Amino acid sequence: MIDLPYRNNVGAVLFDRRGKVFVARRADLPNAEGTPGGWQLPQGGIDANEDPRGAVLRELAEEIGTDRAVIIGEHPDWFTYDLPPELIGVALGGRFRGQRQRWFALRFTGEDADIRLDADPDPEFDAWRWVALQSLPGLAVPFKHAIYQVLARDFARFATPGED
Repeated sequence: MIDLPYRNNVGAVLFDRRGKVFVARRADLPNAEGTPGGWQLPQGGIDANEDPRGAVLRELAEEIGTDRAVIIGEHPDWFTYDLPPELIGVALGGRFRGQRQRWFALRFTGEDADIRLDADPDPEFDAWRWVALQSLPGLAVPFKHAIYQVLARDFARFATPGED
């Protein structure tokens, strides 16, 4: 067993007005367009003494350059995932075995031009798009498939255009 803790983290399932979900391609995972594995939902660490609801809004602003979103749902469970062996000691600063995550559904209230992957001097993502919620598991790296399957099932009620 790996003697490292899980990093506390939040994740955002950001729905547009049509019920599509925002995904972004990781800049550090080279892959050809259409190849599974490099696409993910925005997520990030929870700072010390930070509320998860505040953290998810902060992470959206940091990672995709917009604060134009409102929280419309929260998954009641915390999820954990372990990094694959080759990433332990490398990813997440080498200090964690994986992440413990709280996931939120959010409605995007802006326009596509409000999304700015270049807002951070060291962008995490190099491309983005809107996709059907049910396609999430097939776009993610294998160690996130199970969580994305649960999110696709449990947040399906938010995928209706304009509905909260």
